[in-house]
Amino acid sequence: MVQVIEWVNPGEDEIIWRYPNEVIKWGAQLIVHEYEVAVFMRDGKIYDVLGPGRHTLTTQNLPLLYKLVGGSNSPFKATVIFVSMKQFQGRYGGETQTRELAPVKYYGVYWFKVADPVLFITEVVGGQSLYDTADVTKFIRAYFNEGMMKHLSAYSIVDLFQNLDMVSTQVKVKLMEDFRRLGLELVDVKIEGVNTTDEWRQRLFWIMQTGNAQYVMQMDTAKQVAAELGKSEGAAIGTGMVVMPQLLQQPAQPAQPAQPYAGGGVPPAGYQQPAQPGAPAQQAGQEICPYCGKQIPAGARFCPYCGHEIKRCPNGHIVPEGAKFCPVCGAKIE
Repeated sequence: MVQVIEWVNPGEDEIIWRYPNEVIKWGAQLIVHEYEVAVFMRDGKIYDVLGPGRHTLTTQNLPLLYKLVGGSNSPFKATVIFVSMKQFQGRYGGETQTRELAPVKYYGVYWFKVADPVLFITEVVGGQSLYDTADVTKFIRAYFNEGMMKHLSAYSIVDLFQNLDMVSTQVKVKLMEDFRRLGLELVDVKIEGVNTTDEWRQRLFWIMQTGNAQYVMQMDTAKQVAAELGKSEGAAIGTGMVVMPQLLQQPAQPAQPAQPYAGGGVPPAGYQQPAQPGAPAQQAGQEICPYCGKQIPAGARFCPYCGHEIKRCPNGHIVPEGAKFCPVCGAKIE
């Protein structure tokens, strides 16, 4: 009876299939369908590769294996692995951090196919000892996610939320190089969504309002210090009067005088916000609402735009909600 070696009815998501019998007879019929190749391995090394068609296994089409078995016409041992050359779709999702260490979650879809079956078998199937489609798919998804985590961590949180199409394109190019090393072609990548924590969403809001990520981070630190000082009943006021103005100093800019605050929720009364590119200049006698970022009359108790109540210390400085002491002057807030 003639031995027939064929991958019968492969599933849509199946990438590889290993022929279960490793004893091959000369004269056996090898059937390779369209979008498939058959790879012959022995002792972890690839010897011959046959493309689509019906092949009668002879010494002519398996020259390397024939040479390996010493020119014998007896049945020989070899592992036959079929590789699908079709395009596959994979879904991904994970967590990473931006370059400001902001935690972000991401998810999306990618498409790939085997471009170099010999390299793919060498690096993934044989190299990782993965001879099952489920294991190979799991490895590729983990490899993709690892690359996403690494490459996304080079971007700022503003880029991820405001320029997602640009980030998708750039990350795809980098991942294509990673996939090429495995004998795979990354056809396309789509980042369907990113998300972060409530805390970082608030910071993102202020970064987009002020255009100064460093100063927003500084203000966030100042708020935390203010909250901690508020827990102390003893030296909190005095300490706060010394520490907080130093924390609230804006980073030095060569062309502009130092400003005490840039719109992070605790501006001093009557302060002048530094002008941002494209943003209207703050007018005299006005302040910035820390919730919507719009100019409001100095001393206003409620924002006329967003309606939020403006919390103030006895000296008129805008203070964060829940603060027990003013982060600017240290005055106790009743």
